[in-house]
Amino acid sequence: MKIIDLTLTYKNGMRGVDISPSKTIDNDGWNATTLSLYSHAGTHMDAPLHFDVNKEGIDQTPLENCIGKAWIIDIRDCQEKQLLNIQDLGKVVENFQKGESLIFKTGWSKYVDLPEYRNALPRISADLAYWCVDKGVKMLAVEPPSVADVLNMDELTEVHTILLKGGITIIEGLTNLESIKNEFVELYAIPLKIHHGDGAPARVFAITD
Repeated sequence: MKIIDLTLTYKNGMRGVDISPSKTIDNDGWNATTLSLYSHAGTHMDAPLHFDVNKEGIDQTPLENCIGKAWIIDIRDCQEKQLLNIQDLGKVVENFQKGESLIFKTGWSKYVDLPEYRNALPRISADLAYWCVDKGVKMLAVEPPSVADVLNMDELTEVHTILLKGGITIIEGLTNLESIKNEFVELYAIPLKIHHGDGAPARVFAITD
């Protein structure tokens, strides 16, 4: 068994993150910090409340919706701003079983400190989102900070709404997918339990044989 961490490290300089000293050994006898985190910073998960699909917060996401078999969709040859479609799933279209999940391996995390990370991301098409709902995808996980174009509000709203209304757990901001060599893994995505949260940072990892 091999455990592969797919989570970005939260640090100052990351969009939506501020970490400052609160206590120190010299002054207080122990070290502690104050964390200010945007709810969709770094590796994170979305709740239906994020796009007001319903009033369910991230604290109400069942843990069984955060664990399961996930297919690796290797499309590292994708282009900037590419719209990902059903045909990009390859053989998974025929082999997918209801309740399984999808991880899109685009290599996009290499841009995490560059403008392209947010402004030129490959994204999920509406057709692919509907396919995921129809086939009963449990989790949909991507490397970019969003499943849709953050600079196009219509697209952003449409794709998130399709997925969240369909009961799909959205995981965004993955990294280190190049370490996965298998065609599928056991995926774990555990969000912070924030009351009525529209989303939350998460620790995400994969287990392979």
